[in-house]
Amino acid sequence: MPQIGRAPGSRNHAEIVQSVVSSNAAGRAGYAASWRRSMIHHKLDPAKPRPLERLSAAEMRARREDAGLLVQIAGPVLDRLARAAGDAGCAVFLSDAEGLVLDERMREGDKLDFQANNLTSGSNWSEGTEGTNGIGTCLAEARPVIVWRDQHFRATNTGLTCTGAPVFGAMGELAGVIDVSSARSDMTEGYARLVALTVQDAAQRIEADLFRASFEGARILSTGAGESAPQGVMLLALDRDDLVIGATRAARRHLGLDAAQIGRLAANDLFDAGRGGSLDEAQRAEMARALARSGGNVSAAARDLGIGRATFYRKAKALGLTP
Repeated sequence: MPQIGRAPGSRNHAEIVQSVVSSNAAGRAGYAASWRRSMIHHKLDPAKPRPLERLSAAEMRARREDAGLLVQIAGPVLDRLARAAGDAGCAVFLSDAEGLVLDERMREGDKLDFQANNLTSGSNWSEGTEGTNGIGTCLAEARPVIVWRDQHFRATNTGLTCTGAPVFGAMGELAGVIDVSSARSDMTEGYARLVALTVQDAAQRIEADLFRASFEGARILSTGAGESAPQGVMLLALDRDDLVIGATRAARRHLGLDAAQIGRLAANDLFDAGRGGSLDEAQRAEMARALARSGGNVSAAARDLGIGRATFYRKAKALGLTP
């Protein structure tokens, strides 16, 4: 769970940032380490506002096309997040792996507040451009973050509370960030923590759907605790010969997979190595989960797993599973 900690608070914000960066605190984890990167590595000035720069419509179309399936798959998740968080004055953002905001959801009455901070589609919120923030720091550290008001690097961003969670692509790479931000002064730390959990769940849902779409036609197998594991989304893609042709970032870490093994390793070898029980057990559990998700509808469960209805029945019989 990301931690909230306040930067010390009575002096000018830029002076505080400079003081922390020059002290031993800059070596610690958290916002101080990000402040140091922002000032020392990226050469940013916490007191200097950034010009309101945004990509043109043509440039945005190109960036969204470059993002491929990410924008398409994230859309419905952004809609659900916005319905849940909109009443609290929160806005929902999707960035690519470079911190460029690709999509947004916010209420009309809140747009001016976010646009005044340049937090809108077409703007760059990488750490190298904006310093410490919910999108850029999430990308820099590849983990969920909460950046609470005066934890932001730039003084102009200290009115924001931002919660970001990374989305990893089908090959385990960073694909982007889901961020929910508030410009309201009545945002509480407790609510920010609840928002952070919701954002992490949304990021994992997008990651799982992105993986399934990227390996359409393959059998998708959950490992460990599956899609909602605390360690992240743990899914494998298997071809008709049970070769592992894809694995999420968390699955690679959990099972000790490296890139050279993808497409060459048989699932039987992976599971028989003692890292996850037998392949039959894992397949039976995944088929049972698919049936549960579909309410017992075999056709829907088969589609969910990327196999035909007849194949589902054949495998279920072989594994002693009664649909």
